[in-house]
Amino acid sequence: MKRAVFIDRDGTISEEVGYINHPSRFRVFPYAAAAVKHLNDAGWLAILITNQAGVARGYFTEEMIHTVHDQLQFDLQQGGARLDAIYYCAHHPSVGEAPYRFDCDCRKPKPGLIMRAAKDLDVDLGQSWMVGDRYSDIELARVAGVNSAFVLSGYGRGEWEYQRAEWRYEPDLVSENLLEAVQSIVNLKHELGSSHSHPVSTG
Repeated sequence: MKRAVFIDRDGTISEEVGYINHPSRFRVFPYAAAAVKHLNDAGWLAILITNQAGVARGYFTEEMIHTVHDQLQFDLQQGGARLDAIYYCAHHPSVGEAPYRFDCDCRKPKPGLIMRAAKDLDVDLGQSWMVGDRYSDIELARVAGVNSAFVLSGYGRGEWEYQRAEWRYEPDLVSENLLEAVQSIVNLKHELGSSHSHPVSTG
């Protein structure tokens, strides 16, 4: 079985700019390719996991998601990096029309996307990680049985400084950005397993 790092999109691998209804608004962080390449070189799967409820809300179509993700892969390739897979949820439980208005199992923090990826790609969840800039990414990691890395890019710093007192779960790792998180994950000398009982903080 393979180890994977599941990566949130907006605010983690790319700038948080709200709903992206045109590819010109999509900007990958300058360190994103180096982060993903580090995973590629170390033999970890790099898998994108993202909510894109703008489809359900009628802000853009699924085709726009594919266009943006093609741009993401192109940008990463310029740095010698690649995502091994991309999984997204276009649903919302209470907004929009069918088939997108749907109480699905894939909208984060529900674990459907990670479970699908694990089945498709033979992922060892107990040795894998979720990296994101929202508390919902920590919740997702907990429910899916993977370790959690919280980054201070995107919404991260604000949530960490002003909201974490209300969090039920602590992340296993806190880093400034995706590159630092990936470096720490790959270099980690001991296994945290999936118990989430020993938080680690860096930076």
